Amino acid sequence: MPDLVFKELNAKGTAFRALFVILAGLFLIGLGAAYYMEHSGHWVTGMTNQVVWGMPHVFAVFLIVAASGALNVASISSVFGKSIYKPIAPLSALLALALLAGGLAVLVLDLGRPDRLIVAMSHFNFKSIFAANIILYTGFFGIVLVYLWFMMDRRLKYKSSGPGTFAFIWRLVLTTGTGSIFGFLAAREAYSSAVMAPLFIAMSLAFGTAIFILVLLTVCAIDKRPLGTVLTERLRVLLAVFVAATAYLALLQHVTAAYWAGRVEVVAFVLLNGGIYTFLFWGVQMGLGTVFPLALTLVPRLRSHATLAFASVLVVLGGLAQTYVIIIGGQAWPLTLFPGYEVESSFYDGIVQSYAPSLPEILLGIGGFALALLIVAFGMAILRFLPVTLADAQIDPHAKKRLMESEEAVETA
Repeated sequence: MPDLVFKELNAKGTAFRALFVILAGLFLIGLGAAYYMEHSGHWVTGMTNQVVWGMPHVFAVFLIVAASGALNVASISSVFGKSIYKPIAPLSALLALALLAGGLAVLVLDLGRPDRLIVAMSHFNFKSIFAANIILYTGFFGIVLVYLWFMMDRRLKYKSSGPGTFAFIWRLVLTTGTGSIFGFLAAREAYSSAVMAPLFIAMSLAFGTAIFILVLLTVCAIDKRPLGTVLTERLRVLLAVFVAATAYLALLQHVTAAYWAGRVEVVAFVLLNGGIYTFLFWGVQMGLGTVFPLALTLVPRLRSHATLAFASVLVVLGGLAQTYVIIIGGQAWPLTLFPGYEVESSFYDGIVQSYAPSLPEILLGIGGFALALLIVAFGMAILRFLPVTLADAQIDPHAKKRLMESEEAVETA
């Protein structure tokens, strides 16, 4: 591969400035929503004593999970030696850091007392999976920053495979830890499952790849940088594989739960008679977020940058629906305080809880998205994260020859 020239984004362009202003506005609105909930109390949200993780947690978990998957492109180039991904590897690492920052910002601002984060970071209960996740999140920042430094320093980039391998292992552990938050909760029948960890790893790969594709296409469009099909076709295949894997593990989660006699009812609640949760599972997660993206990515005549972007948007929407069903749907089902024992009380025993997200909760979540994209935009405006061109001739000089050979083979056949 010829040497590529990396360059900052043109921050003086009209499109960049307009996008930056929109993102800054959404971020400030999110901050305002957090302040409103902090000032008024959590009664202004849709959360209750039964549904204690609301819409901000859906956005936060989605962004945190996607952060791990966004690093996938960099991992493929450094760990698996696929040099064709190297030109976009620094952007992959930057996006991973930004998404994690956006997700954690939403999580911290939703706590009600953001200053209490200092307590969480200085007092550890190692019997809690939450304490382990604090270490995993902060470690992710440090490891990926070092990895990014190796990739962008001309003297060190040839040694980036070591930090890249460490970052790859760390992000797998991080996503396993996030999935284990739910997998270890025995009192929630919809959560407790060993499938949660691999499911969250698959979700991270699909969500992170979808967001990376959207960012790459957007950056190339607003900065007028050539983008060929060699890279996008590979990303298209990756997205299809990850979406299919996520759907398979999601179905496997419910099939294994249904095999356990005590959980048939909660499986039926999500899949058959759960109202909004059933609609989100089949209509948005499996329909819009799985079947349509697979069709758009696998049918040859539908292949284009526009359909790839549309498929990625659908994957993001399906991912948000999937996260909503897991987090909110799991809490809506009646809590089992003492699994394996019969305990009765007059406090919401056997009652399916209702939850309706309030506007401030949704705005806070959108603000987290905006913060992540602001970090990416600002980083690309001051540092060189992307080459000036990603045209096929620059990325893979032999692509044109292979394409001609392929066309000749088709004509001969």
